[in-house]
Amino acid sequence: MSNIRHALTARRADDFAAWYQEVISAADMAEESGVRGCMVIKPWGYGIWERIQRLMDDRIKATGHDNCYFPIFIPLANFEREAAHVEGFAKEMAVVTHHRLIADGKGGLIPDPDAKLEEPLVVRPTSETIIGDAMARWVQSWRDLPLLTNQWANVVRWEMRTRMFLRTSEFLWQEGHTAHETADDAKDHTLRMLEVYRACAEDDLALPVIAGEKPENERFPGAVETWSIEAMMQDGKALQAGTSHYLGTNFAKASGIQYQDREGSQQYCHTTSWGTSTRLIGGIIMVHGDDDGLRVPPRIAPHQVIILPMLRDKSEDEALLAYCEELRAMIAGQQALGENIRVLLDKKPGKAAAKRWDWVRKGAPIILEIGGRDMENGTVSMLRRDQLWSADGKPAFETPSREQAAAAMPALLDAVQKALFDQAAERRDANITRGVGSLTELETFYAENQTYPGWVEVEWSKPSGAALERVVETLKALKLTIRNVPIGAEPVTGACIFTGAPAVERIIVARAY
Repeated sequence: MSNIRHALTARRADDFAAWYQEVISAADMAEESGVRGCMVIKPWGYGIWERIQRLMDDRIKATGHDNCYFPIFIPLANFEREAAHVEGFAKEMAVVTHHRLIADGKGGLIPDPDAKLEEPLVVRPTSETIIGDAMARWVQSWRDLPLLTNQWANVVRWEMRTRMFLRTSEFLWQEGHTAHETADDAKDHTLRMLEVYRACAEDDLALPVIAGEKPENERFPGAVETWSIEAMMQDGKALQAGTSHYLGTNFAKASGIQYQDREGSQQYCHTTSWGTSTRLIGGIIMVHGDDDGLRVPPRIAPHQVIILPMLRDKSEDEALLAYCEELRAMIAGQQALGENIRVLLDKKPGKAAAKRWDWVRKGAPIILEIGGRDMENGTVSMLRRDQLWSADGKPAFETPSREQAAAAMPALLDAVQKALFDQAAERRDANITRGVGSLTELETFYAENQTYPGWVEVEWSKPSGAALERVVETLKALKLTIRNVPIGAEPVTGACIFTGAPAVERIIVARAY
């Protein structure tokens, strides 16, 4: 199909980074804000985030959590009492030191020296410490446990190299925090929330992921265990799409989260935390996008069906709009994927073809284009975003009757959702290499597969301390990282490719965002 004229100028195969940036712009998702590392999320991009938030929030609440909100400003002293935690975030923290500005006498403003805060405030990079303070007040007895909380908020981590939706100084997320009586209960909850993330990623976002435990060097600062879901992007790199952490009693001891147990003794709670963010949108772009723009899975599309009347600024437009409105009502009265179908009748002025390509670039799952001839014939011109082109290189329009099109929508939306997941899963599974039996083989594999190496699953002995540091440095030289230890991986059969010791588990290594 070399004769296809795609909607984007950049191509994934030629320059993946440039293509990614063009998708965000062409799909009208976000723009730079004027503040380094911060972005303005535009209605279509934010609409996708609202859908993710809605579906994720339903899943979180189904596990017994209540939503809360905690302050964006956190006293520096909160971080100072948790050394391991602050070490992980210290280089990324934004700090407020003054509460007032004054004129500098030169037409500008400066912090007022008399308005210096007694104690600096950190702009929230994550909320373990301030939520720990609240938990210490809220938990008194074993009867108060488990305490299950979640918040939707923004956080700030002062990134040096930023990219919209992937690594920004300010981003949106949810962060869950829980307190439990026992280690077993807390660990079970850590994995339960990991499964919530896996289900949301795969069932709602159509992102196939591999769930597993992070190695020691990749743990959340202060955590005892960290678990993640990892998704493969179309350039073969990995994206960490969500994490869940068992924190042991580390944060409970730092914040004084204690309870009276069933025998009357004081015990420290076992706590967890877990989070996902607007980084998921970056994953959606890089997994589902094509050379014509974004492709949005129907479950998270703000509008699943777009009706485009071919208006001509003539008297017959009124009849055409009425025809389209009847179609809109027919579709909106049905359910697909467990919800009422979200359908938009786009009445904005403009040429139909230009509007069509706007929605193609945005990735709307189904586009219905209707002109005067369609109305006369009682038909519609229907385009599936995941099957955009026909064999002759032209848009693959179908022309069912209006009634047939309306009746087909639930099954069509379900088919698009499934097709996007299946395409991504097939691509991922075809690009995970197994059977690499030595470090030399690993080096050779990545040297010979520069364009699209994908992931490699290898056996290792789970080294720690200095031995693990040597492994990490070896991988760093190859621009690789350990992603996780996949849940349900095949049993080990040989030796660790890094240490030569008997292997105890399998790990995924990859280049990553």
